[in-house]
Amino acid sequence: MSTAMSSSELVRDLTARTAVAVRRWAPGAAVEAVEPLTGGTSSLTFVATLSDAPDGHERVVLKVTPPGLAPVRNRDVLRQARIMETLAGRPGVRVPKVLFHDEGAPPGIPPFVAMELVPGECVEPVLVPRGTLPAEQVRARALDAARMLAALHRVDPLRTASAAEPVVSLDDEIDRWTLAFATVADELRRGYERVAERLHATVPAAMTPVFTHGDYRLGNTLCEAGSVTAVIDWEIWSLGDPRVDVTWLTFFTDEARHPASRSDEPTGMPGKAQLLDAYQEARGEPLSELPWFEALTKYKESAATALLIKRARKTGQLKDMHQRMLPALPVLLDEALVLLG
Repeated sequence: MSTAMSSSELVRDLTARTAVAVRRWAPGAAVEAVEPLTGGTSSLTFVATLSDAPDGHERVVLKVTPPGLAPVRNRDVLRQARIMETLAGRPGVRVPKVLFHDEGAPPGIPPFVAMELVPGECVEPVLVPRGTLPAEQVRARALDAARMLAALHRVDPLRTASAAEPVVSLDDEIDRWTLAFATVADELRRGYERVAERLHATVPAAMTPVFTHGDYRLGNTLCEAGSVTAVIDWEIWSLGDPRVDVTWLTFFTDEARHPASRSDEPTGMPGKAQLLDAYQEARGEPLSELPWFEALTKYKESAATALLIKRARKTGQLKDMHQRMLPALPVLLDEALVLLG
């Protein structure tokens, strides 16, 4: 099979392989259709419609490594499945249930994972037009997400099957985004070296490693009414410092003035202090040195956005959000330096 599989070829291949895998999971079940679902750039997402499947699983989500690419790092869908299986049923944590998978024969035949289709909508309040969600609903979801993050961080990795996962140190975290900057055009990375040096020079003492999501925010959850029904998009999870997740969540508050925000009008998001209070009360452990982690967040956002702009230019899909973020990249780096003193 060619590693340059077309969309129609991928759907046909995925339909046939899902039919085999679903019979192993639920004998007698069959695949009626497989259709694309909007997803991220690191993996592809589809919905499979099943017949004679167990109740509640008439439609399931398929997450697939892009064909022709090695299933490593953020494209490793089987690794994503492992963390969801590890967290399933943990108090206060809700993730999609993993149902079955196929390891494929990468890179030509990509691995895929099938998960339950969790009800809910996926909305990042500061990145959508104001009025998309009622303010009171945004507030309730954000506070629920903060408490769920605390529950995630309470899970003891040493008591799970993922205990041997390598710990990502704070220096490793800095280096990850420094390497990203090294791959983009000069205009997208001006001043990054100085911020990296300052971050390394002021690294605080690390907290006990926990499971971190890596991109924890409302835009990576499914919600109904005022509650989070599931945390999704586990592409960059790791064992690391919990404050990396916490300050990423607070970066998407109104007061943080995210540069990709469509408006300065309030969304209903609680303030940073309120989210921190909800998290710390639920976790039972105070956080310190948060300005350093806020600087790391700005460094990470600048690097991640530079990568998105690079990819959008390459594919000719530069969007309005990319244009809004372009002048913000050096500003984020300057703000990080201010936080670092």
